[in-house]
Amino acid sequence: MRGFLGFIVMIQGVMGFIGQVFFDHAWGLLPHWFDLPSVAYAGLFAAGAALAVWGDLDKKRKDKQRGETGAGAL
Repeated sequence: MRGFLGFIVMIQGVMGFIGQVFFDHAWGLLPHWFDLPSVAYAGLFAAGAALAVWGDLDKKRKDKQRGETGAGAL
C-alpha cells in the first residue's frame, strides 16, 4: 500500500512541478485545494519516491522472512 501511495504522491509532485516551471499553472489534483510553490512539488516527489522505495524494501524483507521461516527451515 505504501508503494501505491508513494507512486500517486510522486505523480502529483511531478505534475505540479512541471506545470508550474514550464507552463503557466500546476497540473494535478493538489492545485485545486492548495497553492504550493514549485519547491513544495519537488519535495512531494521526493517524499513519494521515498515512500515507494520504503514500501518495496519492506515487501522484499517480508518475502525473505517468509522464505526463511517456511516448513523446511531449520
